[in-house]
Amino acid sequence: MTPSDAPQSRWSDLDRPPLNVPALRRGLLVPDGLWTSLDVLDSTGSTNSDLAGRAASLTEGAVLVAEEQTAGRGRLDRTWTAPARSGLFFSVYLAPAPVPVQRWGWLPLLAGVAAATGLARSAGVDTALKWPNDLLVTVDGEERKTGGILAERAGDGVVIGIGLNVSLRTDELPAPTAASLALAGAVSTDRETLLRGVLRSLEQWYGQWREADGDAAASGLQEAYAAGCATLGRTVRAQLPGDRTLTGEAVAIDGDGRLVLSSDDGLREPVSAGDIVHLRGAEGGLT
Repeated sequence: MTPSDAPQSRWSDLDRPPLNVPALRRGLLVPDGLWTSLDVLDSTGSTNSDLAGRAASLTEGAVLVAEEQTAGRGRLDRTWTAPARSGLFFSVYLAPAPVPVQRWGWLPLLAGVAAATGLARSAGVDTALKWPNDLLVTVDGEERKTGGILAERAGDGVVIGIGLNVSLRTDELPAPTAASLALAGAVSTDRETLLRGVLRSLEQWYGQWREADGDAAASGLQEAYAAGCATLGRTVRAQLPGDRTLTGEAVAIDGDGRLVLSSDDGLREPVSAGDIVHLRGAEGGLT
């Protein structure tokens, strides 16, 4: 058998080494910290589904990471796939009680702020937020999606999944509107550094939010989300439940985390769920 005929090792791509689990645990599982367990799977269908299925037996702060996801899910049951070890695919279990349940809707937005903040520090990449759960970077002057967030009620808490394209090359992108941190000029694509940065940022923002009893304004979360939201100030089209469509300028994020649209006739309507398309804005284009 010649070298070219030999079976390829899972670790043959030296640009994409496996995560060092003991090192991650030493750095993240600290006394009095939020994170209580951290496990890494070689491959799984969906880390969100895995954690949600075990929610009844989980302690808050459980973290599950996959080197590869074969059935990753986004909003509206969209799929999320990427080559093994080319990104960060992980979920966390949070139990926000006694924060009132009606304020839990802020958690996916909180995760977005935390991810953007953590990536700015650890990757040196300016990451914008597309309401409600996309992470955008700029590549060749265009906004493109590099990550997404999915939050689901599970047991007495919430499972939050985050998927980030880290080292995907142009020919590996799933769509022309996609990107990776590497293509956006990240100063580091070390996944352990990035994971620690995002999880530490998530712990900080979650702690502030809980201390404020889930009040997004008092915790600074509402202001931070608005400041980093690329949707605000843009004309957008919202595809709403029931096949209803609403077009208008995105003018605010209200106290419940809803996107407020202003129509041509001056009426303002809050949107709590829907698929948002950026129609035009300062940078133009469709996203």
